[in-house]
Amino acid sequence: MGLAFAFMWSSAFTSARIIVADAPPISTLALRFVISGLIGIALAAALGQKISLSRGQWISVVVFGVSQNALYLGLNFVAMQWLEAGFASIIASTMPLIVAFLGWAVFRDRLTPLALFGLVLGFAGVGLIMGTRISGGVDLTGLALCIVGAVALAVATLSVRNASGGGNLLMVVGLQMLVGAAVLAPFGLVLETHEVTWSWKLVAAFVYTTLVPGLAATWVWFALVGRIGPVRASTFHFLNPFFGVSVAALFLGEKLGALDVLGVAIVTVGILAVQLARQKPA
Repeated sequence: MGLAFAFMWSSAFTSARIIVADAPPISTLALRFVISGLIGIALAAALGQKISLSRGQWISVVVFGVSQNALYLGLNFVAMQWLEAGFASIIASTMPLIVAFLGWAVFRDRLTPLALFGLVLGFAGVGLIMGTRISGGVDLTGLALCIVGAVALAVATLSVRNASGGGNLLMVVGLQMLVGAAVLAPFGLVLETHEVTWSWKLVAAFVYTTLVPGLAATWVWFALVGRIGPVRASTFHFLNPFFGVSVAALFLGEKLGALDVLGVAIVTVGILAVQLARQKPA
């Protein structure tokens, strides 16, 4: 589940890069959320799920919809007008460190020395890959937007502690997407010029982003967090650099070097350390 989520999630950076080259980012993302959300709710209803959530789940739906969909994805969509898809995925992969810190500071989660070592090692691998990108020059506005987005994603990850339990999982996924659409739509209407350069690539990227990273990956993410917890689940974001850079290199022609491969090897060891540490009894 973790590997499937990481690949689907990372591939969204490439499809988003294709979309924002020919369409307004905020409005397009809001439309994507409307479609994904309605599909999710319809599938949930067909499976017998109802819009009957606990108070904690409703709070999490709102927080997750605003933090992940409106802030994290919204800021990344805007930033990728200036940043490479691979580089944006690398920044997003620093999120597990933020999750671990917030989990310790706010929820008093315990981190064993091995888990801490794994997180630091994973960040070192991300830093190695990031260094090769920064050396070539980077847009500071886009970088700042992606960093703020990573913090918002960490908040969203911790918020699913409540949303991932109690059943109605697919209904929760659909509802949080509609929340993201409701937040983004006014900004798209006011701030953007709605000019679209239509092409088969744009349509294919939009359909893929709506169904795979948008709906399928979000459902897997909720299920994964409910199964192994937010800290362990968030470590799979460390695979974003490898998957993100690889997919971008394949479809967009972005550079993939030897240091990228070395970086992902270090990241993999870091993930293994965290996973093994969290399996031990407290």
